[in-house]
Amino acid sequence: LFTLPVRGSEGLYMVNGPPSFTESTAFQRDSGKNCKAVAFSKDGSLFAWCNGEKVNIVNVTNAELLRSFDLPKAVCLEFSPKNNVLATWQAYTTAKDGTAGVPNLQLHDVKTGKCLKSFIQKKIQNWCPCWADDESICARNVNNEVHFFESNNFNTIANKLHLQKVNDFVLSPGAQPTKVAVYVPGSKGAPSFVRLYQYPNFGGPQSALANKSFFKADKVTMLWNKKATAVLVIASTEVDKTGASYYGEQTLHYIATNGESAVVQLPKNGPIYDVVWNPNSLEFCAVYGFMPAKATVFNLKCDPVFDFGTGPRNAAYYSPHGHILVLAGFGNLRGQMEVWDVKNYKLISKPVASDSTYFAWCPDGEHIVTATCAPRLRVSNGYKIWHYTGSLLHSYEVPSNEEMWQVSWQPFLDGVFPAKAVKYQAVPSELPSAEPKPAQAYRPPALRNKPVTSSKLHEDEPPQNMKPQSGSSDKPLSKTALKNQRKHEAKKAAKQEAKADANQESTQSSASQNAPRSAVPAVTSGDPEVDKKIKNLKKKLKAIEQLKEQAAAGKQLEKNQLEKIQKETALLQELEDLELGL
Repeated sequence: LFTLPVRGSEGLYMVNGPPSFTESTAFQRDSGKNCKAVAFSKDGSLFAWCNGEKVNIVNVTNAELLRSFDLPKAVCLEFSPKNNVLATWQAYTTAKDGTAGVPNLQLHDVKTGKCLKSFIQKKIQNWCPCWADDESICARNVNNEVHFFESNNFNTIANKLHLQKVNDFVLSPGAQPTKVAVYVPGSKGAPSFVRLYQYPNFGGPQSALANKSFFKADKVTMLWNKKATAVLVIASTEVDKTGASYYGEQTLHYIATNGESAVVQLPKNGPIYDVVWNPNSLEFCAVYGFMPAKATVFNLKCDPVFDFGTGPRNAAYYSPHGHILVLAGFGNLRGQMEVWDVKNYKLISKPVASDSTYFAWCPDGEHIVTATCAPRLRVSNGYKIWHYTGSLLHSYEVPSNEEMWQVSWQPFLDGVFPAKAVKYQAVPSELPSAEPKPAQAYRPPALRNKPVTSSKLHEDEPPQNMKPQSGSSDKPLSKTALKNQRKHEAKKAAKQEAKADANQESTQSSASQNAPRSAVPAVTSGDPEVDKKIKNLKKKLKAIEQLKEQAAAGKQLEKNQLEKIQKETALLQELEDLELGL
């Protein structure tokens, strides 16, 4: 049985997960209104929170209090991966006389309660040191250098990674040996770059595993895949120089630890809203492009594998086992979700969670929580628990004068929950399905009693499989091959068009022969040249007839059109001469 902590103005309490959804009796509700932060250990066995007086750590299974620290101002908490260290952070303050303040980032030994080390960490951004999963190394960014500590010994710096100005770094997940991705922003016309290193080989650019440089980056997001074989880098600028988007401009880059790198080609212009790795580390999904946004799954060659078409979405979430993908439109969109079976690329369900500010998969790979939290939204705060087949299993809304700030699942280590076969049939639920009433489009008074005509601002693109079909060559075509293929297709189309025109003309001429003609009966001379001239003259005379009709209807004719009309007599004479010559 797993739990969800709920933090808000009603205090901090634990809710039992599916199937009961009742408040946990083991965990004593902390009803103070000052709970600033909560944190689970990586395996979900320990839970810590600060309530404006103390930072407490409890054992999750029996809610036994293990440790308590006098840290009334703590606002951030985090456990190290193996539960040996609890990191806490509070806002940095300088003394009144301007001298340096006291260290505000503290690392505590969970077992003894002793403070292992204190640092000054002025910014809340990237406040927490990063550990390798086995805690063999721990790293933090200090004045544009990355300092490495080994075996939680924080008194000696074991290694330093010194580049001109390291702005950000990310350690690779998983087992040893640890790799490090670092980002150095460009300056004075030099490009920004991301480099991958194997710890502790920091000799210089030559010792890097891979390097990718790019312009157009004010900030980057680096995402390691689970197997630590590649990093995706979303590079974004604050301002889009073309003025096309107020999100700035984004590009997506792929860098592998074997040295390969590429720019991921996204077939629609516009912002990149979200990029996520499949937990299998072999594919990733990007949501991008001006609304309605596209979503595409790419393989490690950065080739598209499946395109979900377009829709109202700006986020993607793979289930913990990687067999289900949810595409969703939260924030300024209506909360529509599409739940896809990734193996067969089939749509499972389309639930709607309007006004959601938070989404998370349960570690069991079956359940989902969506929530509306303050301060993002101050009204209708609460959470909903769903089954991925679209059933709403539980819904809670806080009283109107209260707020909810956070809800999250208790984490579990990989492998605790086995992967199950994907279901399509909605699981039974006590609650009615949360189908929102379809919003009626505004209609001006003049049109209200008239029949509705459907008009779309844009056509939605349907989903399509991008995998090369069996039988066709697996290799992507080169540029020249593509060019030739297009030329060939264009020629083919032109030939078919010409054929169709010829058929049309022959049917027209046969029809005109059957019709009684007051004018000249259709006669052919033996000379094709003369026939051609006669045909052209008739065409011109017909055009003149049409112009005369337009003039009679009161249309103002152009100068060249008037000149055409004046040539009528001459053309008639020429036609007569030709036909008499037959």
